Amino acid sequence: MAEEKPLTIVIAADTYLPDINGAAMFCYRLASAMKERGHRVHVLAVRGEKGKTYTEVRPEAIVHRLQSHGVPTHEYFRIAFPWEVNSQINKILADIKPDVVHAQSHYMIGQQTLAYARKHGVRAVATNHFMPENLDPFLPFPKWFKKIVARNSWRDMGKIFGRADAVTTPTPLAAKAMKEHAGLTKVLPLSNGIEVGNYELGNEEEIVRNEAPTILFVGRLAVEKNVNELIEALALMKQVPNSILEVVGGGEQRSLLEKIANEKGVRDRVRFLGHVSEEELREAYLRCDVFCQPGTAELQSLVTLEALSASKPVILANAMALPHLVDVGVNGYMFEPGNREDLAQKLDKVLSLEPQERERLGSAGHRKVMNHAQEKTMNSFEALYRGQSVTTH
Repeated sequence: MAEEKPLTIVIAADTYLPDINGAAMFCYRLASAMKERGHRVHVLAVRGEKGKTYTEVRPEAIVHRLQSHGVPTHEYFRIAFPWEVNSQINKILADIKPDVVHAQSHYMIGQQTLAYARKHGVRAVATNHFMPENLDPFLPFPKWFKKIVARNSWRDMGKIFGRADAVTTPTPLAAKAMKEHAGLTKVLPLSNGIEVGNYELGNEEEIVRNEAPTILFVGRLAVEKNVNELIEALALMKQVPNSILEVVGGGEQRSLLEKIANEKGVRDRVRFLGHVSEEELREAYLRCDVFCQPGTAELQSLVTLEALSASKPVILANAMALPHLVDVGVNGYMFEPGNREDLAQKLDKVLSLEPQERERLGSAGHRKVMNHAQEKTMNSFEALYRGQSVTTH
């Protein structure tokens, strides 16, 4: 059989590095994997500050940074105005001559990229990383108006993604929501994937542990992450009252979270580590005793997959896609969202276990995450780019 030729791939990403969030990290890993496989990769993304559109050459891709504008309700999210960038997107794509485009949302850059693909007969793949309701904390409008925005967003998603050759989303739950609310009948649930080996402890490797049992949270400090509930639960723990909480990540909620920690009398046990390097993040996973994700708007939660890869028990909110990652009592536990007492009890339950019992939970989690191996994900996307059929397990 003749060897298949390399493809020219364009990833249209409304958020990309140095932004820190699941969608941005997925796009970076996707670009890196496709580059390693010999493909030519371009990324369309907003620039992170004022200024004209420019192009930069990065190790994983050629990145075209489009002029954009900040929004007052978000630390780093930026918007690109269609009347400023649509013609630029068309010109960039005409120069690149892609074999396939892959839009990461139906907003802004993704919408125009898919429109170009339809007009010029270019194969198009579309992936949805979040629910329209995720925008709620950043829209300064009454609840009734936000519901209208969400309905319109779902409708637009169906219209725009409905013309793509293939549509994916990270979990079966998200696929079901897209079918129900956006009218998309063929949505392929494809995990974002994770390089499992990156978070495994080496045979002779030693990690310096903290002096007290450690809970870890990783993510953007935003309203929907509910880190305040985790801090408040820390103050309610009874069996392991000396536990400490490490918080990795930055965001608009940090000052409020520090204030809550002070008010609850646990400021000396909450360590805000801010943004950290990949190596420091890996060490944080490996030195913790349990990982907690209290967010209620997770479509998959890459950070939970990373914690499972590090063989750590997890305690997750019983919301959105998180229940798919927990086998209760086998690799961790779920708690009722908003119930600080329930969360405190689950944290006590895991941290009061004997070390070998926590290791048993962690090992089960590691086995579970193998279903999300990045190699499987990238094989599937590469097949979609070539117009081949893909099945999920």
